[in-house]
Amino acid sequence: MHLTLHMPHSASYIPKLTINERTNYSPCILDFYVLHIFYTTLPNFHVSLNMMKQNQSNRVAVRSKLTAVSSRPVNPGTIHSFTGLDHAMALHSVHVIFYYKEKLFSSFDLDPFRVCLSETLSLYPPVTGRIVRREVDGEWEVKCNDAGMRVVKATVATTLDEWLATVDGAEERLLTAWDDMPHGDSSSWSPYRIQINEFEGGGVAIGLSCSHMQADPTCATLLIKSWAETHRREPIVHQPSFDDLSNSPFTRGLNIHNTNTKSSRAYYEAKSMAAQTPLVLKKMGTATFKFSNEVIKQSLLAIHQTCPVATPFDLLAALFWARIALLKHPKSESNHSLSICVDFRKKLPLSYGHYGNALHFSLLSLPDVEEKEDFGDVAEAVHRHVSSQGEGEFWSALDWFESRKEEGGQFGAPFRMYGPELTCMSMEHMVDFPGITGNKPLMYTAVFDKENRPVHVSYHVGNVEGEGYG
Repeated sequence: MHLTLHMPHSASYIPKLTINERTNYSPCILDFYVLHIFYTTLPNFHVSLNMMKQNQSNRVAVRSKLTAVSSRPVNPGTIHSFTGLDHAMALHSVHVIFYYKEKLFSSFDLDPFRVCLSETLSLYPPVTGRIVRREVDGEWEVKCNDAGMRVVKATVATTLDEWLATVDGAEERLLTAWDDMPHGDSSSWSPYRIQINEFEGGGVAIGLSCSHMQADPTCATLLIKSWAETHRREPIVHQPSFDDLSNSPFTRGLNIHNTNTKSSRAYYEAKSMAAQTPLVLKKMGTATFKFSNEVIKQSLLAIHQTCPVATPFDLLAALFWARIALLKHPKSESNHSLSICVDFRKKLPLSYGHYGNALHFSLLSLPDVEEKEDFGDVAEAVHRHVSSQGEGEFWSALDWFESRKEEGGQFGAPFRMYGPELTCMSMEHMVDFPGITGNKPLMYTAVFDKENRPVHVSYHVGNVEGEGYG
């Protein structure tokens, strides 16, 4: 298991998530901005540091650009509306990079891979559409007009193995094509980009970028997986579904009891108010922690008496939260807070192929976290917090986002969902994902050729502020 961390440095950054398949446990991903202290506090963990360089060697060279369109035209007048949650995520972007050991394409311009991509895009009208303002209320929506997806082709002047051994977070972002949504006319701006990167010796990296207003990491992963299934001429397991999240049990007058609904809504309200005082975006460096399967097993066993049901996510969140708390000024505050993000596709009556955002952020605060000698107590608190989240809390949060409409029908301004507290996202829902056989994490089932599955997958989130993200 790989864990990539971020710390303040002099170069600009995009927080990075890294997942490796070499473990029987669920992949748990955390990203933070401090790491040098772990040389002494984590003697049993192997640490690999890749400090960001001031001047990146330009190993990635863009060779051409084209547009991929759907194979079947969308019905005229088709519109995709955003949910309140989608609107709130508008400041962020999502970037996913799939690495393959063997060469996938001959010439993408004429290759069947491009034909299969067009067939896949026919199932995803918002992907090839354009984000525009609605005339009636000025709200954002997607005009599904088959304008197409931008596709960039690039070469990388090194082998795949050398790249994975030496790349840092900033250089890895060169494998994705992206520019933020313009403030003015966005009718020609493509909300999705794919960059196909060919390495020396045959390796390939497929980088997908999109607006977080359109999709979350799971949704982006399913798009690439659907493309792979189309190429193999197999049925798409998780067809995209455009569920209406505004029709919650609360709006239908049903009473779903959950003790956390008030605190959840208050947390989002506080985050939206904090956006009125922007934080300074810190520049980051990166480090990669490699956790062997045996180390994870031993660490879970060490805290078994305190938290017998702890998952790897609980373990790693507790470990780094407790250590990072040591960096803060002693007794500067009695409570330390951690923002936890989970995907609720498997917890609500939604299609697993739900298109858009299905993320829930919540706040966990504990006193004197840095003084805990046995971080099993912290892991138990993380586990209890995550497992206590029920359907009522998720629906209540969605209702809060839908209630943010101002006079005239527009939603309130988006705000940064990641931060300002230390934030960790659980990716454990991608293990044992419905419809997946063989106990493979979801991202590793994006197999274009039977013997050529991803060897590595990286996730980045753009425009993050605060203490860190993972």
